[in-house]
Amino acid sequence: MIALRSVLFNTIFYANLILRMIVLSPYYFLVSRKRAYSIPKNWALSNHWLMEKIVGTTFEIEGLENLPEGGYILAPKHQSFWDTYALLPWLKDPVYILKRELMWIPLFGWYAKKQRMIPINRGARGKVMVEALRRTKEELATGRQLIIYPEGTRRPPGAEPVYKYGIARMYRDLQLPVVPVAMHPGLFWPRHTTMRYPGHFKVRILPPIMPGMDPDAFFAHLIEVTEKASDELLVDAAQRNPELPLPPTAVERLAEIDRKKAVTA
Repeated sequence: MIALRSVLFNTIFYANLILRMIVLSPYYFLVSRKRAYSIPKNWALSNHWLMEKIVGTTFEIEGLENLPEGGYILAPKHQSFWDTYALLPWLKDPVYILKRELMWIPLFGWYAKKQRMIPINRGARGKVMVEALRRTKEELATGRQLIIYPEGTRRPPGAEPVYKYGIARMYRDLQLPVVPVAMHPGLFWPRHTTMRYPGHFKVRILPPIMPGMDPDAFFAHLIEVTEKASDELLVDAAQRNPELPLPPTAVERLAEIDRKKAVTA
């Protein structure tokens, strides 16, 4: 049954994406950029509804009050395609730094360009990266929110964290608050598979790390607070969803958490 629900969800999910982009294009490209943002925001909400009704997956968000007014950097854990769009309904005017190849995709690239997303050549250095930083500063100066994944790529739930130092450079150069986000959507929408699993999980938005810290100290603090919350939410998800098939990384991490608790008890 879960396999059939997964196939149904995936089929409707991608049909929902493509049809919305085609049918709503006239409106999207004629109205202002900020008004056009209602389309990806409503698309994200429709995906949450589909996930709940077809798969049986629900979530709750803790800490929405921790989102500052104006510009800031949102730094979520990255485990799944789910977390690339999930928080859009709660962000006023987000911007992503994308690899430039995504901008070449018909419709998607045009939509991203309309929202002034920032394309970069990941293999480039020097002037290209300086230009990307300049564009980022311009967008955030207008009060937008930069979404950046500190680990750079999707990681399985419970895996050893591999944070990239680029987030510390962004923090130093942009002089804006960084808001860490812990969550485990990868338990329910795993990478490298079409399976989708029912259950309930939490998304935790942590208090912002205000500008002014030494970049190295900031980097260590970001990892510490995010991983602490991540461990707590992994335990919570495992307890709430006893039938959920956990990946080996999550099983190993839960065992490590139990060992640490036994030592400190």
